[in-house]
Amino acid sequence: MEDHLFEAHEELKRLEHIIYVTLKYTRTVDVLVNALQRLVDIYDLIINSYLLKAKQEGLITAIPKSPGLCSTTLSGLHPQDEKLQKYLTFYVFLKTILNKPRKKREEFRRHVTLVVELDNATAEVHIDNLVNCERFIHQFFRYAMKQVLGKSDEEE
Repeated sequence: MEDHLFEAHEELKRLEHIIYVTLKYTRTVDVLVNALQRLVDIYDLIINSYLLKAKQEGLITAIPKSPGLCSTTLSGLHPQDEKLQKYLTFYVFLKTILNKPRKKREEFRRHVTLVVELDNATAEVHIDNLVNCERFIHQFFRYAMKQVLGKSDEEE
């Protein structure tokens, strides 16, 4: 459990570097996609730490191999936890954005944007959205530290 959370913390550092350094000099949609993939990787690590804890507590017998099935299993284990459900819904949204065909807008400029057509809407990802996503995943990380290990990230 702790190994997954430690690795998630390291991925958070890499995500911050992408957002605050790489995007400053390389404003391309590929960098935005890379940042979104890092977000998903962080989610996968945190979800696995939750599932490892559930396995140790005897709530599940095995951890699913598919990331999608992992999030569904975790959602089923904690249906009453509204915060966790909110974080998992965002995870599914990120995975959807990465799996849909994408378009580029204003590449190499400050307002570089990744545009994805969803079923009922259009999702646009730009630098400001990524900063908000980074803050949101930090909240999820702190929440997971509290839930899985019983401590906050400041106690490390």
